[in-house]
Amino acid sequence: MASSKPNLGCVYALLAGLALFSLRPSLADAQQQPSGFAVERFYQSAPGGGWFIMDDLDISGRLGGAISLTSGYARNPLVITGPDGRQKLAVVSEEAFVDIGGAVTHDRFRAYVDFPMPLLVTGTSGTLGEYQFTAPSVSLGINPDTVSDPRIGVDARLFGEPGSLLRLGAGAQVIIPSGSRADYVTDARYRGMFRFLAAGDAGPYSYAGQLGIHVRPLNDAPDPGSPNGNEFLYGISGGRKFAGQNGWAVIAGPEIFGETAFHQFFSGETGTEALLTGRLEHTGTERNLRIKLGVGHALVQNFGAAQWRVVFGVELFGHK
Repeated sequence: MASSKPNLGCVYALLAGLALFSLRPSLADAQQQPSGFAVERFYQSAPGGGWFIMDDLDISGRLGGAISLTSGYARNPLVITGPDGRQKLAVVSEEAFVDIGGAVTHDRFRAYVDFPMPLLVTGTSGTLGEYQFTAPSVSLGINPDTVSDPRIGVDARLFGEPGSLLRLGAGAQVIIPSGSRADYVTDARYRGMFRFLAAGDAGPYSYAGQLGIHVRPLNDAPDPGSPNGNEFLYGISGGRKFAGQNGWAVIAGPEIFGETAFHQFFSGETGTEALLTGRLEHTGTERNLRIKLGVGHALVQNFGAAQWRVVFGVELFGHK
């Protein structure tokens, strides 16, 4: 007759396994959850600034102003690379926004406000190494972030006159935190930008450029794919003007812009984009109109430098 006595070896092994399992931390506890950050790096110029990112410093006249409406779509602005260098995760794969701004000008000075509003921010959740990424889910119907990180800024033309070969200026912005970090629309920190500006015209050709500092009191290290701390801003643009009739003209040319972390200049913590822009504008009266279109892609694709991007803008501006 078979013995009903339990196999003590099996019992001991089972108890030991249960003990080890109870002491082992769960996979979710071991993995780190990045908090998110302001993935959009498309820092537009002030309403009436001419270019999308650069500023033509064409500030003059008595009391005047500008209003602007800009909308755009970015594809794959945040793609994270895994520890093996091969696995990739598009944490933010699609981003669409609308941006409304207004400015007041007098003589050579400009003050403005800007209200970015995300329409769509989506992506893919997943795990890379020890990090568990949760993709944002922002849309007009589900979980909308109405306004994200509005800006208040001032610019001044310090040297040169409108239409001259060389104009120099400076600008400053305060970025007010608004929205959720988990939606990748804000750093949830007050930030500041200080820019040195240059622009000029030579016959039918025009150019503009900027060098600046992004004061960003948030260090996301060592989260992969995240910007870390303060940044150096740079950019340049150039174009040719094709004059039409009745004050209309077309200006076409590229804009190149980006940012790099201060503690590691132009290392892996750098994002750079190129944008081919064209604008149709009517100037020379008290009420002027500008319609802008830009299409571009990343030259160095990191945090917020989209794989490709399309933007459209309308500006109404003038002065007495």
